[in-house]
Amino acid sequence: MTSAKNKKMLIALGFATLIGGTANAGTVQRDTVLGPVETQKPNTDYKPAFRGQTRIGGIKTKTPYTATVINSDLKNPWGIHVLPDGRFIITEKAGSIRILKASGAFDKQVTGFPAVLFKGQGGLLDITIDPAFATNRMVYWGYAEEASGGSLLAIAKGKLSADETKLENVQVIYRAEPAFKGTLQYGCRIVFDKQGNLFVSTGERSGADIRMKAQDLGAGIGKVIHITKAGKAVPGGPFAGKAGALPEIYSYGHRNPDGLAWNPATGELWEAEFGPRGGDEINIIKPGKNYGWPVVTYGIEYSGEKVGDGIQQKEGVVQPIYYWDPTISPGGITFYTGNLAEWKNNLFVGGLSGAHIARLVIRNNKVVGEERLLRDKNERWRALVTGKDGALYGLTDSGKMYRIAKK
Repeated sequence: MTSAKNKKMLIALGFATLIGGTANAGTVQRDTVLGPVETQKPNTDYKPAFRGQTRIGGIKTKTPYTATVINSDLKNPWGIHVLPDGRFIITEKAGSIRILKASGAFDKQVTGFPAVLFKGQGGLLDITIDPAFATNRMVYWGYAEEASGGSLLAIAKGKLSADETKLENVQVIYRAEPAFKGTLQYGCRIVFDKQGNLFVSTGERSGADIRMKAQDLGAGIGKVIHITKAGKAVPGGPFAGKAGALPEIYSYGHRNPDGLAWNPATGELWEAEFGPRGGDEINIIKPGKNYGWPVVTYGIEYSGEKVGDGIQQKEGVVQPIYYWDPTISPGGITFYTGNLAEWKNNLFVGGLSGAHIARLVIRNNKVVGEERLLRDKNERWRALVTGKDGALYGLTDSGKMYRIAKK
């Protein structure tokens, strides 16, 4: 039995902790320091598949920290990546790529890339650099592209010039087909794996007349895809050789996956995606797995009707690690790897409609505590990254860049 002294010690740690035992894989958290941070009424009466899948107990950061605006002149920033020297390369949705100094001040404007379709949720989206950028100077980015039949998500690459003002030898390496006449839900986060290949998240484009393509292995939308730097399917993928399936598909059944990040503690790929009304999800991406949309979801239609048959669980469909109802609209995500010790390896999720940053404490691939940071800023958090200095950096739709660091 836990002593009063030990209980006080657990509370001082500031996160949800198992009382009376070790938190092994599969255990359920029975006591938490605070009540759940979500207090609004859910949109549905759906029940979670397991305890702790939603509305986990609250936590509170004990270390004093500051949140400082270091740039307030960005225009709808969307993607961010840290350069080897500590500067940042970012995208602005209307069609600009900028390099910012580590201080947040503007440094360079980068040109030379294809025109983007800046409409609805489309525009210039995520950006990253080659793992060997220091020697090859290659940059990769995603954008909404006009196409026959509407628009689609395109992934391109180019070499950053020596003076850092333009992209050279630009090539479009992948297009998430089919094209669609709508301008919503392109998805688009890009991360490299340890072998130098790319994982790309693609949205299912929202329309009721196309979203079932998320379940179609012959379509590139509503998926996490795995491609080489040349845009080809990585050999040996889960659907390689399967009749009618695109060999680059790694997982399927995704709605609008705007978050993709590697868990540094486990080496696993984590994803965040929008639900409709409720049902925002955090998932661990596994090869060949079906994540359900639009057949299985914890959300409902914006009209209030059920999505499909209103199913939350189905054999062969992976359950989310965590979900929210009501929605917080998860944007970019990152696992914190900086120097604020109690945040180490926590998952940070940018809340758009939620207007906060969600901090999730992870243990044995379960969320064991949630905190809502910077709610007083009333910002839509689009992208997050840990800087070279150990601080957390965030981009907001209002055009700000925040540096969040311990005092």
